[in-house]
Amino acid sequence: MERVGTERGSDTTPRIGSVIIGRNEGERLVSCLRSQSVSPVVYVDSGSSDESVANARNAGATIVQLSTPPNFSAARARNAGMRVILEAHPDLEFLQMTDGDCELRKGWIESAVAALQANPNLALVFGRRRERHPDRSVYNALCDDEWDLPIGEAAGCGGDALFRVAALKSVDGYNETMIAGEDSELSMRLRKKGWHLERIDAEMTLHDVDIIHFSQFWTRIRRSGHAYAEMAHLHPDARWPDWPRACRSIIVWGAIMPLALAVFVVLAILHHPLWWVAAAIVLLPWPVKIGQLFFRQLKRGLSPKVAAAGAVLLMLGKIAQFHGLATFHYGRWRNRASPIIEYKGPRPA
Repeated sequence: MERVGTERGSDTTPRIGSVIIGRNEGERLVSCLRSQSVSPVVYVDSGSSDESVANARNAGATIVQLSTPPNFSAARARNAGMRVILEAHPDLEFLQMTDGDCELRKGWIESAVAALQANPNLALVFGRRRERHPDRSVYNALCDDEWDLPIGEAAGCGGDALFRVAALKSVDGYNETMIAGEDSELSMRLRKKGWHLERIDAEMTLHDVDIIHFSQFWTRIRRSGHAYAEMAHLHPDARWPDWPRACRSIIVWGAIMPLALAVFVVLAILHHPLWWVAAAIVLLPWPVKIGQLFFRQLKRGLSPKVAAAGAVLLMLGKIAQFHGLATFHYGRWRNRASPIIEYKGPRPA
């Protein structure tokens, strides 16, 4: 595959590098490496037990293997990759950050570069991330819908984006203490510095979330609760997105209401049947909220089956999110860093 960005052919040709991070991505990483159309490429590995490092070396990427301690994290990996690639190529203008379970779409780099060159106030641009197998499970389908963010100015981005190097340097990169949500937290600091972020109308990556089991979904949602808690703690003034409000919602739906329901059910069984009325009052908002989510997702184009399952799962997920939120604050209280939360394992070649 022809690669761009290795040499500056003219004053208008930018220098572009690529940083890929991964841990036990198996064949997903092979596809990711194969899709790269820029050079240089740095692959950062977080303690993989599969053939990830060998696959990246065979693809011609520069290898960075993180040691432990400290704990692995995507933020730490991206910062390590950024340091290595900029030390070797200090004149790079743009960096493509890619998760190892994603494959870049043809034409993405050209579209992203054009958008960044047209607006010097943009710190980064990202496009449409799609799931590779949305029909394999309802969880995959929900993730595919999750990636479909509105085109235009954005509050934050995910793991895949083309960055302006000057913007990354202005905020000293990612927050390495975060085990999840590091992209959104970085986006907030970039916006506080006056930079803008944009979701452009272009196909960006194919992602393989590979969630087949409910336990995987539960773990992923628990991780999101941890991220919301940490982002609200770091940015209590945030209003777009409003992370403190999101945390309050998690506490109400994921802790207070389930606990109240359990207490009233026990009182109804052990003391007096009238407590069933109180239990019903507490339970009533759940089907109402599920119905609202169902119709909202139907309007987004999801099938009735996926919309119904998604509405139920998103509400049940509030409990998992509260688990993650509580884990963060308990660790903060004990002054202990949380370990990474993984919801999928290696995929064999």
